[in-house]
Amino acid sequence: MKIELLYFDGCPSWQAALENLKSALQEERIFDPIQVIEIVNNEQASQEKFLGSPSIRIDGQDLWFEQRENYSLSCRVYATSEGVKGSPTVEMLRSKIQSAVSA
Repeated sequence: MKIELLYFDGCPSWQAALENLKSALQEERIFDPIQVIEIVNNEQASQEKFLGSPSIRIDGQDLWFEQRENYSLSCRVYATSEGVKGSPTVEMLRSKIQSAVSA
C-alpha cells in the first residue's frame, strides 16, 4: 500500500495530520511506510493535483477527493465532530483507511 502525506512548508497543520495518520495506521495494524511529500510551488501542486495542505493519499487516491481545475499552495480544512480543523481526526482517518483497504 502506498501512503502519502502532501504538505507545503508553512502549513500549521501538516504535522498534526502526520501524527494522526500514524496513529490511525497503527490502530488498523497497517505498517506500510508513509511518504511525506513537500509541495514547493504551484507547478508541482498542479502536477500532483494537490488539494491543499495537508492531503493524504492511499495508492494515489486522495482520501477526501474533490474535483478541481486549479491547484495551488493552500491550506485545507476538514469538518470534524469538533468543528472545522486543519487536519482530520484519527477516527476520520481510520474510517477512510478502512474504506480504501476494502475497495
